Amino acid sequence: MKVATKVFLPPETIRKLDALSRRTGRGKSEIARAAIESYLSPDSAEAAEGVLTRRLDRLSRQMDRHERDLTIATEAVAMFIRTWLKVTPAMSSAEDRAATAKGQERYAAFVERLAHRISGGRLLRMEVLADVSSDETWRT
Repeated sequence: MKVATKVFLPPETIRKLDALSRRTGRGKSEIARAAIESYLSPDSAEAAEGVLTRRLDRLSRQMDRHERDLTIATEAVAMFIRTWLKVTPAMSSAEDRAATAKGQERYAAFVERLAHRISGGRLLRMEVLADVSSDETWRT
């Protein structure tokens, strides 16, 4: 047995209900009944909590990966800088001025190229991963 009832809903909710009804081919009463039953279900809170917990777990794993990647990148840069400082010979003041000017020019070109690559979505990390995965010498 079904009982008719009257509910007042905001226009936006009615538009969403109409759209869902058309998209799924289900009646509005059927959709409303399922939504109300879900809302009134004693385990709806647990289901919502489960969804939230899974999402938080996924975000936590993503943050762990980002932290690991950042640590690796930081260590790689630090190792490069340490090696570069060890092997770069000292210069006379005239050589230093020329090297500084050339360094500024190269740095400006580097920043421009970096901005171009990032804005174009071409990341060197992805190119390196593609090269490594296709290179037989990296496989054991």
